Amino acid sequence: MRFVTRLMLVAALGLGAASPALIQPALAQKAPIVGGAPMFPQKNIVENAVNSKDHTTLVAAVKAAGLVDTLMTPGPFTVFAPTNAAFNKLPPGTVATLVKPENKATLTSILTYHVVPGRLTAADLTKMVKDAGGEAKLKTVNGATLSVLPGRSGKSLFIADAKGNVSRITIANVMQSNGVIHVVNTVVMP
Repeated sequence: MRFVTRLMLVAALGLGAASPALIQPALAQKAPIVGGAPMFPQKNIVENAVNSKDHTTLVAAVKAAGLVDTLMTPGPFTVFAPTNAAFNKLPPGTVATLVKPENKATLTSILTYHVVPGRLTAADLTKMVKDAGGEAKLKTVNGATLSVLPGRSGKSLFIADAKGNVSRITIANVMQSNGVIHVVNTVVMP
């Protein structure tokens, strides 16, 4: 409603087309908020992730691994995006070690383990779990397998790695132009 009022005001004042500054607040009202920033569905994974205060470590790792260009392609991708707090759960010094150039292959392997080809919403994941009888397997971009598990209430979803590390999807279905992001609270390892 506020957006329409602004457009009417612009038209009444004869200012021509609405400026992006006037349009942006209206778009932000419909976009999910992640890390204090709106995630616009018309932007790609990287364009949105760089604005999330909760994903600065992930963005730095994606840059260090050289995956920015890949995650800006049409995809589509399903990204299980660990928060800064998720990276902070790793042993001290792990992230600093991983982003060193000599560890690029290991970092790339870990990051691509959080990416699945295709656009899988929470509803898709839930259906896969149900159809599989309680645990669905996803083939990640790095070639390894992640498990998707239901929460006890049936309303939440978890991903688990082969080592038994489990991560809860805390924000699901953050739609992107080239896929979907599900925010997770733990880094899973291949």
